[in-house]
Order: sequence, then structure tokens, then C-alpha cells
Amino acid sequence: MQRTYRLVISCPDQVGIVSSVSTLIAEFGGWITEASQFADAGSGWFFMRYEVDAGSLPFGLEDLRRAFAPIAERFGMSWHIADSEAPKRVILMASKEAHCLSDLLYRWRSGDLPFVIPCVISNHDDLRDFVEWHGIKYIHIPVPREDKSEAFQRVRETVAEHAADAVVLARYMQILPPDLCDAYPARIINIHHSFLPSFVGARPYHQASARGVKLIGATCHYVTSELDAGPIIEQDVIRVNHHNSASDMVRLGRDVEKTVLARGLRYHLEDRVMVHANKTIVFA
Repeated sequence: MQRTYRLVISCPDQVGIVSSVSTLIAEFGGWITEASQFADAGSGWFFMRYEVDAGSLPFGLEDLRRAFAPIAERFGMSWHIADSEAPKRVILMASKEAHCLSDLLYRWRSGDLPFVIPCVISNHDDLRDFVEWHGIKYIHIPVPREDKSEAFQRVRETVAEHAADAVVLARYMQILPPDLCDAYPARIINIHHSFLPSFVGARPYHQASARGVKLIGATCHYVTSELDAGPIIEQDVIRVNHHNSASDMVRLGRDVEKTVLARGLRYHLEDRVMVHANKTIVFA
């Protein structure tokens, strides 16, 4: 796979951004292999993602960052440049259901999703053998109902200890405390088994069945301190009808959940997701 540098930018929309960025890259003989940009007329904000062939530049990542810094300062940009050959470190968290975790482990093992898994954290011990078969460390952190603070402190310490770039809640059936959510903005990814904002919270398929919906879905979103209300990365749906019971919807929904989570994680790993306010711009 071709090595690229991913330049991701957001700033107030103004004349000259595209020209300045493109000219800088061209001055060093850089080859832009992918270019995406979006101007949000409502907010007056501009978003850009460029991929540049690393081999076409006469220097490395740090020199590119230094060369770009004056442009970023001039336009008031929030920006970063990532190396496609530096995979992100992602901690997976799950409870008892294995379908999302299993799908991500398969994609990781096959090389379909390039990322590093330092460990899997679970509040149950049910999935230990399955995870350890993959050669991945399994960390069991029970979460007692009466007092969850110590458990989530351990979770926070584990994430920090393993220098995780992101955390994925692959059907981790616990609500994270606000301080943990706030410590990792746009870095904790959740799969919720409904088409948000409909049916937030627990047992969404049962809520959907009771309402007689004709579509059920899944939502991959960033976690915030407000339950199931973080910026949405990806969604999808599947059709159901009056014949389908709540248990049918659970079964049908599992396939949607794992594909939506995998797509959302891929967009995050490839630096395709930009958050502004409580919305995302996804250069898929």
C-alpha cells in the first residue's frame, strides 16, 4: 500500500485556503493522491482532507509539519498531519455479546483494518478465551452496581497505560462516566443498536417493536457525557415488518451493528472524520 501523509484541516471559511495549501505541496513536488473539501455555509466553516504521496516529498513528516505551520497560523486552522504507516492504537471494550468484537478481530487479523490492539477490556470474563486465542491481552474489570467509580478509574488508567489513540465500545453495556468521556473527546467510538436519535438508552429493539417501526438500524457515534447523543459517524438500516418480534429484530440488527461499527472505525482510522459542534463531516 502506498504510504501517504494525511493533512486534515478545519478553519473559518475564507478566500485562498485551497490555493495556499495546494501551492505549498506543489512547491516541494508533492503529489496529492486524494483531495476532499467542504464549505459549510451555515456555520461559515471550511473543512479539508488531503492525502499526499509521502515518497513524492523531499523530506519526512516533521519537516512537512514545520513547512505547513505558517499557513495554518495565517488562516487560524485546527489541523494535523498523520502518517498512513503509523497505525492507531485502539482498545476494544465489550461485555458478553461477541458479534461486533468478533467482526473487528477478524478484520484486524486479516489486515482489512490496519490498527494495533493493545488489549481488550471487559466487565465480564465470558470472552477471555476467544480474545486470548487471537494473542491479545484480556483485561477483566468488573463493574459492580453499587459503586462503579473504582472500576472506571481502572479503565481510565488502563487506557492511559496502553497509550491508546482511540477506544471502541463494541457492545460494552455500561454507561461511561462524564469525566472519562470528557478526557477523550472524539476518541471513544460506540455502536448503538438503533437509528439514533430514535430509541436511545436500553433495549432499543424492544422499543422499536412496541412502536411497530418498519426500519431498524444502528448508529456509530463518538461518546460524550450525554447518553447516545454524541456526533454521529455512520448509520445504516434494515427493513422489518409486523411479523418480526423483538427477538427477530435483535438477530437482524446484529449484522447491521457490526458493519456500521466497522465502517465508522475505518473512517476514524483513516482520519476521514472531522467534528464541528455536535456534527461530523465524513470524507468517506
